[in-house]
Amino acid sequence: MLGFEIDIKKFFASVDHKILLELIEKRIRDKDTLWLLREVIQSFKSEIDQNRGIPLGNLTSQIFANIYLNELDKFIKHKLKIRYYLRYADDFLFLSSDKEFLRRHIDKLRSFLNNNLKLELHPDKISLRRLEWGVDFLGYIVLPHYILPRTKTERRMVRKIKEKINSYSFNQSLASYLGYLIHSNSYNFANNLKNEIWLLLAK
Repeated sequence: MLGFEIDIKKFFASVDHKILLELIEKRIRDKDTLWLLREVIQSFKSEIDQNRGIPLGNLTSQIFANIYLNELDKFIKHKLKIRYYLRYADDFLFLSSDKEFLRRHIDKLRSFLNNNLKLELHPDKISLRRLEWGVDFLGYIVLPHYILPRTKTERRMVRKIKEKINSYSFNQSLASYLGYLIHSNSYNFANNLKNEIWLLLAK
């Protein structure tokens, strides 16, 4: 089985306000709600275009991203007929045992994004990998029978822990890191991290 990892270039900065509002208006009729959503959307201007962009990290942006990319989901499932497809925000992945099947859909996908959503595929973030090599998705390396955190993420965790050991945000940061590790097979790393923290606090 092969995994095709794909990313959209500067997705949050590229969301077209007009297209997003048209998609929302298909579902919502209340004028007051539409006015409020319009104010939220148009309050943000990206460096790409004054009529584009939603703020990265904003809670409403997560909802807006799913509304916007629901059009992509429908295209992939109903038009391209790709059976195994995963998406979280602007990161998405196809699975198939047929390499050529995956490759020949890239141009169709690129055309749909450009013409319908005014988005571009990131040219440097399209990769084809065998599942047994591990697929890099949502901050984890996903293998057939287990999941690992990225090596660079582990290194960053240790560095950040050392930087924040005496700060007021230390407990919050630690809880976040341990929460991340819960979703992977990281028992040994998590224990080593806790031991290192204990040694640092004991000094």
